[in-house]
Amino acid sequence: MKDNKNYGFMTKALHAGWERDPATGSSGLPIYATSAYQFKDSAQAASLFKLEEEGYIYSRLANPTVKAFEDGLNALEGGCGAIALSSGQAALAHLVAALCSSGSNLVVSRKVYGGTVTLLQNVFSRFGIETKFVDSDHPCQVEEAIDDDTRGVITETIGNPMMNVAPLEALARAAHRRGVPLIIDNTFATPALCRPIEWGADAVVYSTTKYVSGNGNLIGGAIVDGGGFDWRAYPEKFPGLALPDPSYHDIVFAERYGRSALAAKLHCSVLRDMGGCPSAFDAYLLHLSLSTLALRMARHSENGLAVAKFLEKHPQVEWVRYPGLESHPQNDMAKVYLKDGCGGMMAFGVKGGIEAGRKLVDSLSLIGHMANLGQTRTLIIHPASTTHSQLTSGQRAEAGLSDGLLRLSVGLEDAADIITDLEKGLDAAGK
Repeated sequence: MKDNKNYGFMTKALHAGWERDPATGSSGLPIYATSAYQFKDSAQAASLFKLEEEGYIYSRLANPTVKAFEDGLNALEGGCGAIALSSGQAALAHLVAALCSSGSNLVVSRKVYGGTVTLLQNVFSRFGIETKFVDSDHPCQVEEAIDDDTRGVITETIGNPMMNVAPLEALARAAHRRGVPLIIDNTFATPALCRPIEWGADAVVYSTTKYVSGNGNLIGGAIVDGGGFDWRAYPEKFPGLALPDPSYHDIVFAERYGRSALAAKLHCSVLRDMGGCPSAFDAYLLHLSLSTLALRMARHSENGLAVAKFLEKHPQVEWVRYPGLESHPQNDMAKVYLKDGCGGMMAFGVKGGIEAGRKLVDSLSLIGHMANLGQTRTLIIHPASTTHSQLTSGQRAEAGLSDGLLRLSVGLEDAADIITDLEKGLDAAGK
């Protein structure tokens, strides 16, 4: 699709990334189930490996089906290049590997997903990469934590599971004043509800397992390069992008690829070496899901607000955190950054603590109890004993994550049926 920037979101979702198969004319995206590609001759093979010519070499590096999904997501996000990975964790790991080295650090919101915390603390710390956890709801704390060794600021558009809304513009200004990129995990919002690049983010990370897929049938991740960060201005901080890269014919990615230097570095070098590529079949399913993303997120938002209002009024519920509620402490920011809806994610606490929460979960029949979110079906989980159980009690307390907190991912069912099931669970919790 040419000139896709001039089209609306739904049009991009339906057309971006794929037009037709050049070999057969098929309008449906084929699943290119191949590991390698036949070169025309030895000259073309050498040209491809030197990055003098675009094309396909090996499916760990690039695959036509995967590229169609990447191009589609990039168009929706408004970036200058996207990289599909095998999981959300792989996406973050590859991005950190591209930006950091031993002795460097990252400034990270202490309210992010527990898996992000453990990846940074338990894996990258062993390679000499430090993580400084701050309250990113206060950009002044972020800016104070940045030093000469910082290589990025990381937070989430909507925090998992605290549902805090990131002050995107203020965080971007703070990061850029100190010469580092702002990295936003946009998994909860998706580009249908928020496009962080428009608010100053330099890279956007996804667990595409969640809303981007929506069907709970695959594991995937992605990175979108915003293209706005000038890597050449900080060669001492980002030598892999701004200086000759000895791992790839001494190419200076920032010179060769300009605005899309980060995307090129991730594709050509980091993905080549770390190998976190997705399968062509998963990319096919993800590309298919993009066409309904806006419709699904609108319904998630509609149902989410209805369920949040019900919970807020129920006598067995102590508190509810949903950005779309007037009672949410950052509802004013939600009206700016999430003006098209706040999605289907929320957190709440029931009277009676953990035991009451267990009774609620075990009494549900429609709502699924599983370690996922963003599916078409409604799901619930108790983070302190599952997704965030690897954190210490002190870390959970610092993040504001109480032991009685329940995370609810509101699906696309009839809102009345979701509420009826929750009523049953809340009645059981009260007994």
